Amino acid sequence: MDHSKDVDQDAVMRARTMLLGSGRLSPARQVEAYRVLAEVSPLTYLPKLAEALVSYGYTPEFRDRPDVRLALRAEAAATARRIDASDPNRTELLVRVLDACQGELYEAGRRAEGFALCEEMAETGRWGFERGQVSSPAYGHGRLAVVLAEDGRHWEAAEVCGTIARAQRSGGPKEVSFWDMAEWAAALEAAGRDDAALEVFAELVDATREELDAGSTSMAILTWTLVHHARMLEAACRRAEARGARKEVLALLTELAETGERKSWSNILSWWVTLFAMSGRSAEPAASPARPAPAFGSAYLHWSPDTKEAYFDGLATLAQEAATLSEAADAAPHQYIAEQIAVHGRLSVRSAVYWENRTCRRLEPLRSIFDEGVALARRLADLAGPERGREALVGALTDRSMFLVAAKQYGEAYDDYVQVIALLG
Repeated sequence: MDHSKDVDQDAVMRARTMLLGSGRLSPARQVEAYRVLAEVSPLTYLPKLAEALVSYGYTPEFRDRPDVRLALRAEAAATARRIDASDPNRTELLVRVLDACQGELYEAGRRAEGFALCEEMAETGRWGFERGQVSSPAYGHGRLAVVLAEDGRHWEAAEVCGTIARAQRSGGPKEVSFWDMAEWAAALEAAGRDDAALEVFAELVDATREELDAGSTSMAILTWTLVHHARMLEAACRRAEARGARKEVLALLTELAETGERKSWSNILSWWVTLFAMSGRSAEPAASPARPAPAFGSAYLHWSPDTKEAYFDGLATLAQEAATLSEAADAAPHQYIAEQIAVHGRLSVRSAVYWENRTCRRLEPLRSIFDEGVALARRLADLAGPERGREALVGALTDRSMFLVAAKQYGEAYDDYVQVIALLG
């Protein structure tokens, strides 16, 4: 119950008067009032104070004051933890506040403290589910899956992802989320559970086909999903199934080249970029708590701020390395061309992720990168013979074809993929 404490009654009266005023209170004044009233009426005002503290941290005056933002969000978290357990909105509010606080900690590079809050979010979700405050046992778990993967704890991440994906489908019609399943498959693959990853991804492919038939997804998304599935199948030496997936891709590209998408879609680049980044995970340094890496398989927007920053800071280094190798390959092509292709592949993936959320001239800067990848693969084939160069050329043409689908250049995408099929016989 709400109860009164030995507080300054004049302060309480001023706070109530502020809230009863006719004008809209600024976030600062709301926080001032709720801090006072939360002491005398915690049941009513603790939730309001927690929300006001988070909102206050988003105001423009603190844009360049991470120390103040973090202090406000830490206070919000402490406030939200005090909300009475009987409040039906406690779980949702506490998870939301903890999420804001952990994001600030990760941006400051304080990963251990941020990770503890991610664990608390998951535990809060479980607590809330047991008490009927939220409908899913996986509520609040999503962020934990991402940060576990960033720290290289891929099996633990896979277990959390599995919990999320299974909860999505429980108690009603079978629903498969692209994002849940892609993240789960990526975590399993990174953990070395290739068969389990393939099983999960196959379920995603089936669900995406059904969605296309129902008109609830695009042909482009199914195309990208099938291409990634073919890569996984080929790596597992399941070549007949990989050929079947590529045949289906070619049929989709044929229709896209002739008539375009069956209906108009808004921005779907995140699907392509997420799968493209997944395909390049093995070429990147392994993640560890000491050297976190992106959670490949989760959308870029869900990566931690410090991980994003480090990933994009590496673009300049890769570009310089690529330029150095290009000069070396001019002098000794047989010695350096393969290394040049590998570095260029990493540069291509990072560039695609970088440009995903740049709204102006989004894809134009990428065209030359994919063209160069194909040119390098052709040069390797010329130098080392078609057998050695075939794998590189298949990869480069496939990557450019899928980029061209993203750019809605369906005829060119089809032409590239026809070459892929021919190279693979």
